This record gives sequence, C-alpha cells and structure tokens, in this order.
Amino acid sequence: MKKIIKINLLSLALGMAAVSSCSNDFVEREFFQDVEQAPLKTVNEVQAFINGCYTSMRGTSYYGADFLAYGEIRSDEMYSNLAGGYYQNVMNYTQLSNDAYAVNTYNQIYTMIAKANTVINTDMTKIEGTDLDRKNAVYAQGQAYGLRAIGFFDAFRIYGQKYIPSGTLGVVLPLKYDPKALQPRATIAETEAQIDADFTKALQLMTANGSGSTAKTELTVNSLKGMMSRFYLYKGDYAKVRSLTNDLVGKYSVAVSALLQETFRFTMNGAAPNSIFELAVGVNSSLTTSSYRQRLNPNGYANIVVTDAAYNMYSANDIRRSFIVSSGGSRFLSTNRDAQGVGKYTNFVGADNIKMLRYEEVLLNGVEAELNGGDPAKALGYYNQIVTNRGLAAAASVDMTMLRAERLKELLGEGLRQWDLRRWGIAIARPDIANKDENRNAFPIPRGETDIANTPVKPNPGYDNSGN
Repeated sequence: MKKIIKINLLSLALGMAAVSSCSNDFVEREFFQDVEQAPLKTVNEVQAFINGCYTSMRGTSYYGADFLAYGEIRSDEMYSNLAGGYYQNVMNYTQLSNDAYAVNTYNQIYTMIAKANTVINTDMTKIEGTDLDRKNAVYAQGQAYGLRAIGFFDAFRIYGQKYIPSGTLGVVLPLKYDPKALQPRATIAETEAQIDADFTKALQLMTANGSGSTAKTELTVNSLKGMMSRFYLYKGDYAKVRSLTNDLVGKYSVAVSALLQETFRFTMNGAAPNSIFELAVGVNSSLTTSSYRQRLNPNGYANIVVTDAAYNMYSANDIRRSFIVSSGGSRFLSTNRDAQGVGKYTNFVGADNIKMLRYEEVLLNGVEAELNGGDPAKALGYYNQIVTNRGLAAAASVDMTMLRAERLKELLGEGLRQWDLRRWGIAIARPDIANKDENRNAFPIPRGETDIANTPVKPNPGYDNSGN
C-alpha cells in the first residue's frame, strides 16, 4: 500500500487532548508514511494518538453512522428505503470498487489502525518523565493493541471472505510502517489469529500497567474484555466467551425498564449503569446531520426502517416496543416525539455518545456461550436478567431460538444483526432488485488498493476490479 497517513504530531496532540476533530491532521488514507513519524517522546503524545483512534472511530463512515447501518440494512430486522439516496448500493448489493461507502469506511478503519500502530511501534523505555509516566504509556500501548484488534475485526467482517462461497482471504494486516512494503491480504485463519494475538497482548499490557480505570469513554480492561467476548463469539470460541462473561458479571447492571430510554440519551453520557464502552461525542463534536440518528429518524433522512416482522416480535408490554414509532406508514427507531426524542441515538444535534458495548450484549454473549457447551442454568440466569427488566415474565428455560430472538429485540439498531445471521448460517433475504451473487456478501476492496502497481492485494470476487 503506497502513500501514507501524514501525521502532524503537534496539532494532533493539541487537538486530541480535547477529543476534537483531527480531519486536518490525517489527510491521506493508506497504511504507511511518506515521512517517518518521529518517535513519540511523552505519555501525552502517546495518549494523543489513542484519542485520535477514538476520533476516527466516531466518524460518519465508521461507528458514527455507516458501519452500524451496514449491520442493519443487510439483515432481517431493518432495511434501507433508499430515502435521500443513502445506502442504495449497499442495500442492493450493487457496489463498485470505487463506491463511496466501501472506500470511505475502508480508509477510516485503516486510518484508525495507523494511529494505533504509531503507539504500538513506540519504544516505551524511551518515554520521557517518571516511571509512572512510562507505566501509563505502556498501558496506552495496550489500549492501542486492543483498538487495532477492533479495527482488524471490523475490517474483516466487511471486507473479508469468511461469508462468501469458497472464501479464503481475510484483510491486510499492517503491523508497522514500511514505505517500500506492498503487503498482501492475510488468510481468514491468519486474520483471526492476529486479532486474537492483539487482544491477548492488549489484556496483558493493560492488566499489568493499568490503574483500574472505569472510564466509559476509553478502552479499559473491562471494556476490552467485553469487546473480546464479541470477537470470540463470532469466532465460535465459546469457552473464552464464558470466561470473559464471568469476569464482567456483577460489575455492571441491566438497565431497568424505567431507565432504559434514558441510558441512550446525552444526559446519561458515561453514567448509565449498563454502559461498558462509549465513544465520546458531545455538543462540540456532534455529528449533527451526519449522525446515525439522522438515518433512523423520520424527521431526519428517514432512511433506515424497522421491519414489520421485527416489530411484531415484541409483546405489547415490552418497554422496547415503545422505542419504535410509526410515521408515513413505516416504523422507525428514533423520532422527535419530545424534546429529547424516542428510541436510540436520539439527541437532536447528534451529540449522544455512541454506545460501543452494553452490559446486556455481554450477557447475551454469555447466554449463547453457555448454551454451547456450558451451563444451561447459568444461561437462563443471564437471560432472565434482561427479560425481567423489559416488562416480561421470567422464562423457565432458554434455548438458541429464544436467544436469537432476544438478541434481535435487545440489540435492534446497534449494528450487530447482519453479523449474527451470517455466523449462525441463516440466509439473509435480498431485495427483489438486488444482485444475487453471494460473493457480494463482502464489500469490494477499493480500487485504490487493487490498482497500485505491483500490488499483491487481491480484490474480492464478483466486482468490477476482480479481473485485475
């Protein structure tokens, strides 16, 4: 991959300290640098790059909107009605290799990874200051490994070939900067192994050097374990999911019915008892009309719609049903019913923190893991913690069918459903006018990567650049 992310360290350090936008600091898209980044010297510089990772993650083409939308509009619970022109090619599986969604999300993910790599490749023994400064810098290096793992996992789900016929390739795994390198895509197994290794390294460094931080808006030991449980669930490593769930049980609580709506609102940023990991947004850095909320809201772009089948899965006394509102003959997960709105991602100016991980998801991960080689009684306990706090009666038993339905109802709109269906091997219905080529379950690798002279990067089959 040629060219590089040009990093202005001074402006980054100043801007990221306030968790503000760094779009002017990261102006190119590829994996390595035209000019080698000078070694980081202080813990503040290291932390600036970690904050830069969070800024990249909350961008519109990543967790700010598009990445979440991809997980919903290609599923059975939500779809795009193509209002405002959003997601037409994604919804219809008709993207080309220069499609803006494929290109922009790819660039945003790998920009985040490049920032993480800057920290990972820093010699922490040379950090200036006290021993505590160096210890904090190593802790931040652990965060960088965890964030890189998240980035690789996200890229893998979108661009990797795990869910296409005869797929063998994962994604490119840049681990360091090399201006002369042309790096091929790793295999599926190699990609999963690298994600595993990064998460393992992150946990090792953060556990050994952490201060026990419980901040919701940064990657902590607890939120790292929760994100790991998500990955290992998708990998099918249920034993690890069970262990990670056990580590988190009791450290958070399921939101009660009366509080659930409030946990998604700006007023609860960082304070919700079920929140494990959030991306800080706030008024100063709000995504406004570019936010995910605008895609969900009939008073915004009214683009992402809840299916009737999903809505009908909720019983009348389920508090979550009230988050879905009807407008113009469609059902939406967000609206301006009152000053703060109803649903998820409801703040008018798009200032709500982005909920990366909630305790309820961890418990549902635990339910599935316990049902697959673990303790059914423990699975039932996790399950009932959720349903009894949604206005429903406790169940006498739980099985995979109930678990699948509960994941839909609890995690509706949170960007996970497509990946759940694919890992379960459940076919996803395509619109009548959609491309039916199963190779298009994976996004195209952008032409900007496959057209580089002598590139070893292979495109995904079924696209306009697949003959390169």
